[in-house]
Amino acid sequence: MKLNNKIAIVTGGASGLGRATCEQLVNKSVRVAILDVNEEAAIQTVKELGENNAIFIKVDVTSDTSVESAFKEVIAKYGQIDICVNCAGIAPAAKVLDRENNAMPLDKFSSVIGVNLIGSFNVARVAAQYMSSNAPDENNERGVIINTASIAGYEGQMGQSAYAASKGGIIAMSLPMARDLAKTGIRVNAIAPGIMGTPLLLGMPEHVQESLVENIQFPKRMGYPSEFGDLVVHISQNAYINGEAIRLDGAMRMQPR
Repeated sequence: MKLNNKIAIVTGGASGLGRATCEQLVNKSVRVAILDVNEEAAIQTVKELGENNAIFIKVDVTSDTSVESAFKEVIAKYGQIDICVNCAGIAPAAKVLDRENNAMPLDKFSSVIGVNLIGSFNVARVAAQYMSSNAPDENNERGVIINTASIAGYEGQMGQSAYAASKGGIIAMSLPMARDLAKTGIRVNAIAPGIMGTPLLLGMPEHVQESLVENIQFPKRMGYPSEFGDLVVHISQNAYINGEAIRLDGAMRMQPR
C-alpha cells in the first residue's frame, strides 16, 4: 500500500506505542484519527502532530455503539479508512490465587479480555466493513488491520493469566481473520512487542529497568516505541505480509517471573 494521503485509525494513539505509531504514520503523509479515552493526552498529541494531520475522538473500544459512532465521524471527516491499528490495552497483574489462596475475581479477568481482545475485534470488524468499500489498489488491496499482541501471548509470566490470554487471542485471531477478509482485499496482522521503552517503563527505578533488560538478547536494551511505529509502517506498505504475528523483542523469551 502506498501511504501518501491514506487515512488511519489508531486506538490508544494518545500515548506509548499508539502515539509512536501516529508519529510514524504522519511522517509518511498519513492522516490519523486517534481513538482513545485519555482526552487530555489525545488533545496534546493532536496539537503536536498538527490539526491538519490528526483528529481525536473519545471512544470506549468495548462498546459497539461508541466504536461505530467514531467510525462514522471519521468517514464524515475523511471519506474513507485505509489503515486500522489497535494499540488500546490494559495490563493489570493478578495471580489466579492470591497469597491467602483467594481466587482472582472474575471481573478482573473479564475486563482485560474485554479491552484487549474483544476491544480489538470490535474495532477491527467495523474497520473491515468500511474498508470493503474502498477502491482496490494495484494489488487489489483495500485496507490493512494491525492488532497489538505481546510476547506474553507466547510466554506469559506469573500474574499474567488474563493479559496473556488476551494477547494470545490476538495472535490466534490473525490468521482466521486474514482468511475471512482475503477475498475483500483486506490484510490482517499482529505485532507482538517485548519490553518497549514507553514513558511508563522508563519512569520505573533503574534497577527495575535493568532487570527487565536482562533477558533481552540483542540489542541489549528496551525497544524504542518508534521501532514499533516503523513496523506498522512496513506492514502497511508490504502487501505480502498477511495473517502474521510478528515478534518485536530482541530475541527475548519471557521467564516465569
